[in-house]
Amino acid sequence: MSIRQNKIANEIQRALSVFFQQETNGICKGSMVSVTVVRITPDLSLAKIYVSIFAGPEPEEVLENINANMGQIRGYLGNQLNGMRKIPELMIHIDDSLDYAEEIDELLKK
Repeated sequence: MSIRQNKIANEIQRALSVFFQQETNGICKGSMVSVTVVRITPDLSLAKIYVSIFAGPEPEEVLENINANMGQIRGYLGNQLNGMRKIPELMIHIDDSLDYAEEIDELLKK
């Protein structure tokens, strides 16, 4: 990734982390949502965001609610990222790397 991509990805991660902390009871349905990784395309048109969802209803249910409120999330990002002309399209995915690491750890213990 280029330096610009890294800077924008870090700003998106920071802004979304604050947003999800503030929206715990609304969009996140009482769950704690942590933004783990943001990857952005070279043309800055698409950002893939990986989140971990803790302590609440099913993670898929929370993810559905987050995706249903994507307009509100992009609007918030537009207010936070003043230097950008166009906010990238967001694709939010559940980060399952912790589950994968735990599964590998269990296999190694056998």
